[in-house]
Amino acid sequence: MSSQVGVIGSGFAGLSAAAYLAKNGCDVSVFEKNENIGGRARNFESNGFIFDMGPSWYWMPDVFERFFNNFGYQSSDFYDLKKLDPNFKIIFSDQEMSIPANWDELVLLFENTEKGAGDQLVKFMKEAKFKYDTSMSSLIYQHANSILEFIKPKLMLDSLKLQLFSNFRKHVRGYFKDPKLISIMEFPILFLGAMPKDTPALYSLMNYSGLKQGTFYPMGGFAKVQESIAKVAKEHGVDFRTSDAVKEIEVTNNKVNAIHSVSGKFNLDAVIGAADYEHIESKLLPGQYRNYSEGYWDKKTFAPSCLLFYIGVDQKVPNLDHHNLFFDEDYEVHGKEIYEDKQWPTQPLFYVCAPSKTDPFVAPEGKENLFILMPIAPGVEDTKDLRAEYYSLLMSRLSKYTKFNIEDHVITKRSYCINDFEYDYNAYKGNAYGLANTLMQTAHLKPKIRNKKISNLFYAGQLTVPGPGVPPSIISGEIAANQLVKSFKK
Repeated sequence: MSSQVGVIGSGFAGLSAAAYLAKNGCDVSVFEKNENIGGRARNFESNGFIFDMGPSWYWMPDVFERFFNNFGYQSSDFYDLKKLDPNFKIIFSDQEMSIPANWDELVLLFENTEKGAGDQLVKFMKEAKFKYDTSMSSLIYQHANSILEFIKPKLMLDSLKLQLFSNFRKHVRGYFKDPKLISIMEFPILFLGAMPKDTPALYSLMNYSGLKQGTFYPMGGFAKVQESIAKVAKEHGVDFRTSDAVKEIEVTNNKVNAIHSVSGKFNLDAVIGAADYEHIESKLLPGQYRNYSEGYWDKKTFAPSCLLFYIGVDQKVPNLDHHNLFFDEDYEVHGKEIYEDKQWPTQPLFYVCAPSKTDPFVAPEGKENLFILMPIAPGVEDTKDLRAEYYSLLMSRLSKYTKFNIEDHVITKRSYCINDFEYDYNAYKGNAYGLANTLMQTAHLKPKIRNKKISNLFYAGQLTVPGPGVPPSIISGEIAANQLVKSFKK
């Protein structure tokens, strides 16, 4: 008889874990509190527009290919992946810069912006590629339960080159002086991590992926990716139970023996918690079985939450590319307000995705699909009045830039913020991206992937290893599943 395993949550980590568990012969049930699977990567339709609710940047394509290859597929068996050109556009107060997909053109752009910066970019990216390749081969797939996993001769020799103990801000400024070039290199850190001064220089590997590997888009929308992973899981027999929130994890003799969901009790041989780690511990487990206290989570540095607007416009909006970053206000001030002051921003940076520039599927003909994201501190107050205030602010700046009064042409609109992240995902303080990649929250210093007191309870997702983002979440599911399967063999 095969082992009965429950997976809590159907975001990318839960989907990945479920697929790998089923491939290894487990009988897997995924418990999802919402009506649809996919977690933050769900989508919704309104007036003919199809909106991705969360992820929109497709970086680290090799991680997606690895997943599908492990099940005998390629991503192209499920969706058409288009390489974007330009990668993205960044709008400053006095200039805009389109970041070309062609490497030689990108080097020339840097050189024309700052004398010598082209050669510096080549050097920077050579180092970033080393970090990426080393991380993918030696670091990112580790379960990171102990520092001993990283004490290996080659890895120790490479550790200085990985720059775990130098900060990203200093690293970037060692190559570039122009503020615009610095912003181009630092933007993934602000939107997905922490302040550059608190982030290890290791994470220049993200620059390699975004600028050298390229920025991609799955035609049909990002939800196509989670739907494809779910299809693989279903082919291997995974049972998805939607609208079936887990209420309690039952533990006997330091082992999970059942979970209680909305629909009843389910006897299980093991569980992977791929929902919010803190929620699972504080709401589903008896206190004596928790890895971490409320105080532990409160002291952690979280990546930003965000205010989102999903907007359908009745005609095409000029001057926008697929990805548009508005850095027309002070980068340092917004970052400080997120990570140090923990307040709503005074003059925010923001991001606009217009997938209908690439994909006719996501909007009616001649109309525009806009996804607007403003990073904010997790845990701040979230009210209708605040959402309305920032909607007006962002639309005013966007309309000024596009020279098009967008508000007069909006035919569908939805907002999403802290309260929604908490309600839909049980996200601690309404976090959107998980824990920030600070030095003290990297590798074995992240929350453990295995419960220390319950032998058959594991965790996956953006609050454990390897970290925030879609590719790390897919990897996290694989790591957790592999660790669970190994535990059955002991």
